[in-house]
Amino acid sequence: MLPVLDPKSTLTHVYVDYLDALKASDFSGDIESTYSSRLAVATDNSIYQQLPQAVVFPKTIEDLSVLGQLANTHSGVTFSARGGGTGTNGQSLTQGIVVDMSRHMRAILEINTEESWVRVQSGVVKDQLNDFLKPYGFFFAPDLSTSNRATIGGMINTDASGQGSLVYGKTSDHVLGLVSVLADGTVMQTQQQAMDTVVSEASESIARIVQQLKDTCVGKRSQILEKFPRLNRFLTGYDLEHAVNDDLTQLDISRVLAGSEGSLAFIAEAKLNVTRIPNHKVLLNIKYDSFESALRHAPDMVAAEATSVETVDSKVLNLAREDIVWHSVSALIQDVPGKDLQGLNMVEYNNEDKTEIDNKIVQLCHTLDQQIASGENGVIGYQLTYDTKEIGKIYAMRKKAVGLLGKAKGPQKPIAFAEDTAVPPENLADFIMEFRSLLDEQGLQYGMFGHVDAGVLHVRPALDMCDPAQEVLMKDISDQVVKLVAKYGGLMWGEHGKGYRSEYAPAFFGDELYAEIQKVKAAFDPHNKMNPGKICTPWQSNAQMVKVTDTKRGAFDRQIPIEVRDGYVPAMSCNGNGLCFNYDTTSPMCPSSKITRDRRHSPKGRAGMMREWLRLLSEQGVNPLKLESHSYSPSILSRLKNTLKKSKEEDFSHEVLEVMEGCLACKACANQCPINVDVPSFRARFLSLYYKRYLRPAKDHLVSNIEKMAPLLAKMPKAVNFFLEKSWLNDAIKKSIGYVDTPHLSIPTLSHRLPYTGAVEFDLSALKTLSEEERQSYVLLVQDTFTSYYEADLVADILKLIKRLGFTPVLLPFLPNGKPQHVKGFLAEFAKTAKSTAEFLNEVAGLGIPMVGVDPSLTLCFRDEYHKALKQSDVQFTVSLLQEWLSEAELPEVKVNSSHDFAFFAHCTEKTVVPKSETMWQSVFEQFGLNLQPIAVGCCGMAGTFGHEADHLDESVGIYDLSWRQRLQQFDKQSILATGYSCRSQVKRLDGYKPQHPAQALLRALS
Repeated sequence: MLPVLDPKSTLTHVYVDYLDALKASDFSGDIESTYSSRLAVATDNSIYQQLPQAVVFPKTIEDLSVLGQLANTHSGVTFSARGGGTGTNGQSLTQGIVVDMSRHMRAILEINTEESWVRVQSGVVKDQLNDFLKPYGFFFAPDLSTSNRATIGGMINTDASGQGSLVYGKTSDHVLGLVSVLADGTVMQTQQQAMDTVVSEASESIARIVQQLKDTCVGKRSQILEKFPRLNRFLTGYDLEHAVNDDLTQLDISRVLAGSEGSLAFIAEAKLNVTRIPNHKVLLNIKYDSFESALRHAPDMVAAEATSVETVDSKVLNLAREDIVWHSVSALIQDVPGKDLQGLNMVEYNNEDKTEIDNKIVQLCHTLDQQIASGENGVIGYQLTYDTKEIGKIYAMRKKAVGLLGKAKGPQKPIAFAEDTAVPPENLADFIMEFRSLLDEQGLQYGMFGHVDAGVLHVRPALDMCDPAQEVLMKDISDQVVKLVAKYGGLMWGEHGKGYRSEYAPAFFGDELYAEIQKVKAAFDPHNKMNPGKICTPWQSNAQMVKVTDTKRGAFDRQIPIEVRDGYVPAMSCNGNGLCFNYDTTSPMCPSSKITRDRRHSPKGRAGMMREWLRLLSEQGVNPLKLESHSYSPSILSRLKNTLKKSKEEDFSHEVLEVMEGCLACKACANQCPINVDVPSFRARFLSLYYKRYLRPAKDHLVSNIEKMAPLLAKMPKAVNFFLEKSWLNDAIKKSIGYVDTPHLSIPTLSHRLPYTGAVEFDLSALKTLSEEERQSYVLLVQDTFTSYYEADLVADILKLIKRLGFTPVLLPFLPNGKPQHVKGFLAEFAKTAKSTAEFLNEVAGLGIPMVGVDPSLTLCFRDEYHKALKQSDVQFTVSLLQEWLSEAELPEVKVNSSHDFAFFAHCTEKTVVPKSETMWQSVFEQFGLNLQPIAVGCCGMAGTFGHEADHLDESVGIYDLSWRQRLQQFDKQSILATGYSCRSQVKRLDGYKPQHPAQALLRALS
């Protein structure tokens, strides 16, 4: 039986007292100290793991000030600011309190288009800001691969940059001013101003800071200029060089805060300069026979005055080819016949003057043509892309490719630990060749990508961090890379910051200048409360630095037996890249994360909970794989006793249950996550085991049995619907079961409509007698519970459409699909259902007649959950989505004279599992002269029965409001089409009308 799991990680008295005082103060934000909340911020996009004492979510500058003021009277309390959690070096990880700005401090406060600036709170996401700026004709220039979840505060704290930095510079180049809060609660406003006026009306704390910066930045100016190389990616953190101007008359404390990784102050607000969006843009994808050729050719692109030059190696490209993202760019990055594509340079030109761009492109293409003909520089081909949307797709592939590196097969995964180097661009190729030799000597695989125009190439060696020997190797490689960077005149930190690599700071700064940054740290944070151990320690303190060898995720994961790790790959494989935090509400992945703003309720959060749950089980010697293989089920009495004790026991399983229950099981993560972290898969397994110890809620039993109940209820639909219209019954269902808005059965039922559809009665023996040619004109429609019993009109219309298209429709007898059982974790029952249904469909598949499903979610269950639950030999059938069959069928040449345009809202599972699903429908409509436009929306919030559960009702409605409601309002109701039963039900429930299915729109047009 599943045991009680106690993490034994209680808060220290110092933090208990502090949090009690914080709760009693004027702090208006959220305070969380549960184990799951702490665990959710114990990792970032790095290899490290550090459990904090608590996580707080401030709402205002005043909240930040309260945090600092209270800490003055609570010795030993420390903080670390956190934004999107995308750091690759553990910058925001701490043993103290995580101060997360991303949940509430997300407002864009002011814009001035005449002066080209915007003012934002630190939790604003980079892409969110650019979406806001676009209608004004501006954008915030620093571009990151994590731009859809990285916050402005995080970008400032790491002085982030990325593509285009050769022209646009780093984040600090765009900061006009900051509002920050010091460790003692003092609010500080900074911007460039005359040195002598900075301290006017300043507090004692600010005056101390200004004096120290004067002493360091002015007094040590010559040493600073002599020490650091003049690179595009100048030193991140404590930027002593740029804090003063060339004639030493101006001081800008913001330049010191940029890159300080929260070790000096909390960044609350930022005033940023913004850039005009260029009117013209072109991307040239240059293909090479080797990655070295791409590197060595890059300086020629810079000399050709390109705006940016990005590169990826063949490993990154090949991983992208295997991902859902490739379908969007395959035509834009075509293979060269007879050549092996081993490297790619993405060369962008943008300008206000189209003629100037055209002239540069013509000249460069002429040169490339000559090089291709002569075999010079390893150039084997190139493609031009002028369309802005197409260019965006290529960059989206490049951004996602960073996360795709974690998808490499086997236990060794390319990881970030020595990737943030910056060397003079002219030295980059030689540096990388020596770096590669270093890795080749160890027999390691690796992936490379980056900004060759700036001398920054991210190298991620593949290591198994669960192997202690490879953890040691990681440190050895890291030390060797430090020496290599010094050899080629570069810096260890080009754009991703120091974090746990801060131990190399003394060597790079030198004794004299390192002492100076320690004095700066002491002036800002004399008691070492702000992200201690990062970048440096305060001057003359006994504080310790973090180290490269500090605790990593692998140290925890290796406590889980290998067979268990291998058995739970979807949870174990999460590398923390955080694409599931995508702010874009039209992105299907993880609606629960978007609506709750809670990191636990995301694929990354749920994978982290699952890994820790497996580790705690291992601590007690419990193997979940063996528990799953046992067919026994503890007695109801035993589970009742455990359920009654739930509120009195500390069991981490309850916290895991909470985050798993919040999942909508939409499966977008299984395809959109670069690592394919399939939450519904391990969620179902967790629920199955959890409820072997505790009693299930009544609503779970209701959902799991819906496929058995619906056919019985449909025998008396009028009586059932009559009672469902009674408020007293609905109130009773809500109170006793927790279920709301129960759908009504179809009247007339499908059996009553069937004679009018032209469908042939299913008779296996008769179908077997048909010739192969005759069978080609037949189509078998596979029923599902929801459309057959609650949308019988739709099933009838699809049968009529098949008939209208010249085929003979056959409705297969209804058999349970099992999807509802799987969603609720009734895995043993699901396996039985799947086996029974599969046996029937296997026999039918022998006819060679296409089988087509109606609802995407249940149809796609045959392709995923069936294959995981059954042996491969047990699933010999294929059920197509309707649009898949229509795309391949020989349809009659009929043109409909109609100017009516349709707006298509696709089901989230459908468009993530079958990426070309929307374009298939579009193509089918075009064949008949109809225009169908796919609309970008996220999840509708219904997700099967999720939206019918009372405790999820508010979230369901909130998710609908994120993207569906506002997009629906832009179109005429008659033009709106939706493929998902859940989606149509949600629209009917919340907006009062039910959209048509695309098949119904086609039928009406053809009739």
